[in-house]
Amino acid sequence: MTDSYIDPSPANFQAFKDLPRDEPIHMLNLLLYRDLAEYPEGHEHHGNGWNGRRAYEEYGKTSGPIFRRVGGEIVWRGAFQTVVTGPDTMRWHDGFVAQYPNAGAFFEMIKDADYQEAVVNRTAALVDSRLVRFKPGAAGEGF
Repeated sequence: MTDSYIDPSPANFQAFKDLPRDEPIHMLNLLLYRDLAEYPEGHEHHGNGWNGRRAYEEYGKTSGPIFRRVGGEIVWRGAFQTVVTGPDTMRWHDGFVAQYPNAGAFFEMIKDADYQEAVVNRTAALVDSRLVRFKPGAAGEGF
C-alpha cells in the first residue's frame, strides 16, 4: 500500500466509470506539491528548477482551456491552514472543487490529446493528492 497518490488505481477508476455519466459532478482536489518538480528526462521543463507549485500552475495554464471547453468550472478554492478533525500529520497545500456538467465531460477532458500532454505538469508537481467525486447536493442553512 502506498502513502502517496498521484493517479487513480485501476479499481478506483473503474468505480468512477461505473457511476452515472449523465449528471453533474463535483471533484474535490487536494494537492501537496513537491519541493522540486520532477519532470521526465527529455521533457522541455526538465531541469528548469521549478518547484511543484510552479509546475502545477503550468498544468493549469495548459489544461485550463480544455477544462473550460468541456464545461468545467472551479466552484471553490482554498489554501490549507490546519486539520480540525483528522490525522495530525495530514497536510495539503491547496484544495479546490471542480464542477463538470457530467462525468462524460470529465472523460472527454482526460481523453483529449492536448490534456494528456498537459498532465505531465501535474505529475511533476505533486508528491501527493486526492481526487474525490461527489454528487452535488442542495446548499442551505443546515448540515
